This record gives sequence, structure tokens and C-alpha cells, in this order.
Amino acid sequence: MSKASSTVPSETPKDGDRANLSRTFKYLLATQFLSRGIPFIFNSWIVRHLTQEDYAVYAVQFHLFVTCVLFLSREGFRRACMRADIKLCEGASAKDNAALLKVAWMSFPLGVVITIAGCVFVFWWQGLQHSDPYAQAILINGFACILELLAEPLYILSQTLFLLKLRLVVETLATFSRCVTMYILIVNLTNMEKGIVFALSQAAYGACIFLGYWSYFLLFRAYRSSDLIPFRLGHMMNFDKQLSNMCMLFTLQSFRKLILQEGEKIVLVWLDTPYNQAVYGLVDKLGSLVVRLVFLPFEESSYSTFARSASGQSPNKSKNLGRRLTEALKLVLLIGLVFLAFGPSYSYCLIRLLYGQKWSDGEASTALRYYCLYIIVLAMNGTSEAFLHAVATENQLRRSNNSLLVFSLIYVALNVLLIRSVGAIGLILANSLNMILRIIYSAIFIKHFFQESSSFSFCSCLPSGWTILLLSGVATLISEKVFLDRENFWSSFFIHFCIGFAFFCTSAFVIYRRERPFINKIIRFRDHSD
Repeated sequence: MSKASSTVPSETPKDGDRANLSRTFKYLLATQFLSRGIPFIFNSWIVRHLTQEDYAVYAVQFHLFVTCVLFLSREGFRRACMRADIKLCEGASAKDNAALLKVAWMSFPLGVVITIAGCVFVFWWQGLQHSDPYAQAILINGFACILELLAEPLYILSQTLFLLKLRLVVETLATFSRCVTMYILIVNLTNMEKGIVFALSQAAYGACIFLGYWSYFLLFRAYRSSDLIPFRLGHMMNFDKQLSNMCMLFTLQSFRKLILQEGEKIVLVWLDTPYNQAVYGLVDKLGSLVVRLVFLPFEESSYSTFARSASGQSPNKSKNLGRRLTEALKLVLLIGLVFLAFGPSYSYCLIRLLYGQKWSDGEASTALRYYCLYIIVLAMNGTSEAFLHAVATENQLRRSNNSLLVFSLIYVALNVLLIRSVGAIGLILANSLNMILRIIYSAIFIKHFFQESSSFSFCSCLPSGWTILLLSGVATLISEKVFLDRENFWSSFFIHFCIGFAFFCTSAFVIYRRERPFINKIIRFRDHSD
């Protein structure tokens, strides 16, 4: 028995609490709020201090490189290990830890290969030399990715142990260090190439992730390094074959999912101008803030909850899954409808307030209007796919992979066609159509899954009072056309804002009265029995 096994993880919930969606969502929401909210505030400053070309590099090109490398390297392992039937809880043995970590460590060599391949591809595609500042920045970004991958097995272990506060602290500190590093370099070293500045700030983020997880397990949880790297001579190939196969299956799926998730940026970098890249980067960072703050942690917590619930043998398993899926879809639909109702009519005002007239009078405000329509389908797709991936069998996952390949081809074709005709707005439209196709596929799966049970219906997912939100949306659009004057912005904005605020309060009152039990349940974030 190792020291790790003798340490009782105080944060690990009891078995009855493992499927608690509210508790998991609370910590993931806090994590995303701090790790995404800090960059959002910082982004409002940096946009005003960068050229459009530099902002395109920061918001689109480097972001795309880092996301591709990390997503392909670790996403499959994260998905599979959360489904693993390895009970890491109070009294877990060293054998339990080793079974998970041996498979989780496979993500590192895979990630190194993908990082090297990514760097070589960018060098070849851009025709770079090692002396070019852009090339040096790519290499620094690659190093930052490797630092994060060195911490990946410990991240997986912490998520399996439900050490949610650890992720909250580590990611918040890492995000803060990235922003502070970038601020110091931009203000004090004005002659440094901006690409190098962005890359060094990403390296600071990766270093904090690495140091945070390793320090916690070695210093505060009394694990030995041999516990965290459980490979022994003569037993190198002794690992969970079924879990590793599931990791490979999800990793293959991640290639297709990456095209669907980041395909628009790939097409944007390949075909469009730095200006349109900057516009899309600005709108994506602003419009997707709600996605990162709310929908992303909700999707992760929903997946965890569905997977834990589906792995049991309870006679009420179908009923519990149906209830949790209904609540999850109702919540994301409610949030999405709010943005659909009020987002389009206040997009111009938001960009004008945050980034100035230079950006608001261009294509950015129009693109943000369409992004508000995209948010609701993105929310529905994330939750429905989380359910599919959590409860599907291996054969069903393979069929899902094949469907993702078809959707990927359609999606790329739509991106290429629409970007040539309507620029950055075309990417948002292509994304929306792609999400609708994926929602339809997931909806068919969900219908078949509950075909012998009455515990779920799609009609029950629609929140009461949705009509008042749509009426509010029409009213605020009329208010923008009638009252908002771009030349006399501040006085006319006050009138427009008051009208929108009045309709928002009215909608909130009506929805709360009709959905009071559901909303109270969400607000309470109950930490005990579901």
C-alpha cells in the first residue's frame, strides 16, 4: 500500500453524491468564470493596443495551433477515463491509481508526436526559417503545450477523484499569470515582436498548470513520484487494455470533432484576410463567453453525471437519466433563449462600449448578432452529445464517429462556400447548420434510447414562458431601429437600454412564476442527494 492509498481524499464525494449535477456544475462554472472572465476583461484592454493583424495572430492563429495540439492529444483520454469503471474513492488502493494513470500517461507521448507534427506543418505551410519571429513563437507555443501535457495524467486523476477546487485554483492562477505576463511584456518591452509576447504568455500558462498539479499531489496529498508515474521494468505493457482501446476510440473521434469545433478557424486562416480573422476572433471571444462560462462547464458536468448514472444497475436508471436530461436541456434552452431574445438588438451597443467605434461600425457588430442565434443551437448540441457519449455502447460510438465524418465534410464545404460570399458571418452560419445536423442525430439517438420508457420527452424540455422572450426580442429590435442613434450614441443608448431592461424584468418575472420549482432547484445548488 503506497502513501497515496493511505491518504483519505477529503473532497471525494460519497458514492451517492457522485451523480450530483449541481455540485459539479457549481465548481466548473466557478472555474470557467475565473479562467475565462479574467481574459475577457484583459481582452477589452488588449484590443485597443493591437493592430488588426496582431490581433488576428493572437485570437485566431496561435489559438488554433494550441487548441488543435491539446485537443487531439488529450480529449480522447479525458472522455474515456471519466467513463472508466475504476472506483477511485475513499480507501482506493495503489493498484486503482496505477490502473488509471498507466493509461492516462499514454496521452503524453501521443501529445509530443502531435506537437512536433504541428510545428513541422506550420513551418512548411508558412515557409518559415528558425530565425523568423513567427517560427520562434510557434516553437514556444509547442513547448507550452508539452508543459500542459506533462500535467494531464494528474488532471485526469484529480477529475476522477472529484478534486474540483484544485482545478478551480490551478486554472485561475494560470490564467492570471498569462494575462500578467502579456501585460508586462506589451507595456515594458514595446519593441518585442507581438507573436513572441503571445507565445511567452502561453508558456507561463502551461508552466502554472504543470507546477500546480504536480505540487499539489507531491506536497499536499503525500503522493510519491513513483505513485504518479506507475511504470515498472518488466511490467511496462501491463495496463487496462479495454480502457486504452476506449481512449483510442475517443481520440479518433476527436480528429473529426476538432474539424467540427475549429473548422471555421482553419478555413479562416487558410482563405480569408487578417481583418476578417480579427473580426471573427473578436466576436468569437465575446460571443462565446457565455459558452465558456456556462455551457462548457455544464456540458462537462452533464457528461460526468450521465456517465456515472448510466454505469450503475439501479432499477430506476432510465427514469433518473430521463429526469436529468430533461433538466439539463431545459436549463440550456432557457439561457439560449435569453440570448436569442436580447442579444441581436444590443450587439452594436456592447461592441461600442467595450472596444470602441472602430470595431462597432465595421462587420463585428453584425457578426455578433448572428452569433447570438448560434448560441442556442450550440447549447443544445453540447448537452445532447454529452448524453450520447456518456451512455452509448462501443458500436454506437463508432456509428457516431462515422456520422461526425459526414458532418465534417458538409461543414468544411459550407465554410469554404459561405466565407467567400459573406466573410466572417458565413462561418457563423456554417457553424449553426452543422450544429443543427448534429442535434438531429443526437435527438434520434435519445428517442431510441427512451423508446421503451416514458421518463423523457422533448416537449418537457421547453421552458414555460418562452413566448414572452420571443416577444421581447421583437420589441427590442424595434427599439433599436427607432431610438438608437449611432451619431448621438450615449443619450439614445440610455433610452434603448431602459426599454430592454423593462422587457427583461418582465420576462424574468413571468418565467420565474411558471418555472419556480425548477429555478429554485438550480439556484440552491444542492450538494447532497439528487
